[in-house]
Amino acid sequence: MSLAMNLTRALLRARPNVFRTERTLREALGHLRPDAPLPAALRRTCTVGRRTVDGHEVITLTPKRGATGTEVIYLHGGAYVRPLVAAHWRIVAALIRRTGATVTVPFYGLAPRYTADDAYRFLDTVYRTVLARAGDHPVFLAGDSCGAGLAVGLAIHCRDEGLRAPNGLILFSPWLDVTMTNPAIARLAPHDPMLAPEGLAAAGRAWAGPRPVTDPLISPLHDTLHDLPPTWIHQGGRDIFLPDTEAFTTKANATGTPTTLHVWPTAFHVFVGAGWTREARRALDEAGERIRSGGRK
Repeated sequence: MSLAMNLTRALLRARPNVFRTERTLREALGHLRPDAPLPAALRRTCTVGRRTVDGHEVITLTPKRGATGTEVIYLHGGAYVRPLVAAHWRIVAALIRRTGATVTVPFYGLAPRYTADDAYRFLDTVYRTVLARAGDHPVFLAGDSCGAGLAVGLAIHCRDEGLRAPNGLILFSPWLDVTMTNPAIARLAPHDPMLAPEGLAAAGRAWAGPRPVTDPLISPLHDTLHDLPPTWIHQGGRDIFLPDTEAFTTKANATGTPTTLHVWPTAFHVFVGAGWTREARRALDEAGERIRSGGRK
């Protein structure tokens, strides 16, 4: 474990865990800040496209130098109830630097005002637009936390609707089962400085709306996971999502969906946002290599 990882985890542990209970989550949602603005560095290095789809903003970033034509749709985390933060822009910037890809960031609506049904209607339009622009170039879905779970859900949607499949999925600490019922979660909960099952389960119920929380578009672990794109996962070992990520990997590989899980034993949830750590840089390097290769194993 790097010293930077150790210090960062200690700082995170000193902050209140808003997911500790359903009540603490509701209180935190009453004081949400808006989405973090696009950093000046990305405005300098990328051509920025902005448009509105179904009332939601979509930002597209194309590097001014070294653009490859590869497309990435990046879906941010936040338990479906919290906005995009600065760490998400750091991940996006890191992927652009490493790949030359054009990255599209859709600002999907958050629960409880919006539900998964709203998000999939919106993302279907975004995905079809990116496919049309990409032509013969690779298209990837990527995301962190709930955004990574939503990326898997979108791949399931593409499979079921007969759309061209993404070339691959790049998942950072994915949330794959909003029920939070895996018994192994309790073992990890004392070691996770950021997450807790009760608040997360409440957020998952709000996101599901009229759907059951076990619907595969809400909790992709409950899908058959057949005929999905090659998937690469980077997961912290001090993260309560680890047991479900391990179960997902085993199930996906058993059904013929090639899935690679890299567990960073001492890392916390979405550690790739802490780019000052050696672990984050190495994980992002590996993710970038997969994108540059076009998703080939």
